Amino acid sequence: MKEQEQALYGPSGVKLPMTSKNNGLLEQVTTDVHCLTIKIVNVCFIGDVTSNWVLVDTGMPNCKDDLITALQNEFGQFTPPQAIILTHGHFDHVGAVAALVDEWQVPVYAHNLELPFLTGQKNYSEPDTSVEGGFVAKSSAAFPNEAIQLGSAVQQLPEQGKVPYLGEWQWLHTPGHAPGHIALFRESDRLLVSGDAVITVKQDELNKVYKQTQELQGPPRYLTTDWEAAKNSAETLYNLNPEMIVPGHGVPMFGQELHSQFETLIRDFDQVAVPDKGKFLH
Repeated sequence: MKEQEQALYGPSGVKLPMTSKNNGLLEQVTTDVHCLTIKIVNVCFIGDVTSNWVLVDTGMPNCKDDLITALQNEFGQFTPPQAIILTHGHFDHVGAVAALVDEWQVPVYAHNLELPFLTGQKNYSEPDTSVEGGFVAKSSAAFPNEAIQLGSAVQQLPEQGKVPYLGEWQWLHTPGHAPGHIALFRESDRLLVSGDAVITVKQDELNKVYKQTQELQGPPRYLTTDWEAAKNSAETLYNLNPEMIVPGHGVPMFGQELHSQFETLIRDFDQVAVPDKGKFLH
């Protein structure tokens, strides 16, 4: 893989080919929802970026310029978002959050159970490299698990599933992959922003990550610490009967394909999602 497609992660500075063929792809999901792939992870623009909108997640470390350039190239003029919503605090979802807060001076919202990981109080568990899987899983020891420090810039999401500045949307607590993981759902068009609770690529296999091979999956195995909760969260999202899904990893999925693959995932979750071995199995 080319040098410019690689990045340094973790205190040891291990080089990992963390990219995909969709790097930089901005897809319009609905009139007011866009999905941008930054290397191997998605961020989501909800609303009208020229006036009122919210950014969901912030992508990989050192990707602030990639995100802003994508906004400029696609929309020309844009205003800073009213807020940043984090589905959870893993490094590939908060990589640019501190830089963007400095740039835009906007508030950040997350579930209260994620706040310790976002305010320097608590580190995540180290990734589980013992799970079966491909190169990404085996290399995950190099992924940062340290807490970031957003201080007073981050605050708890409102109660009762209310999403700041997005009146039509609700947030749902979907733990398992992370204690305070959330997903976002809009009833009017049954659009689900799932974070990593369910994704549409087998995230532990490098070849499938690079090609963005579409297949509905449970959360990335190497960073999921509670598999019982992860299964319950997937069932919660399935029961919403979504028509569209924008995942944290992989390409958006729609309609009958989504229904069929989601039904299969829930039916076979213990076989296809849960690893056969690993330190987070009970």
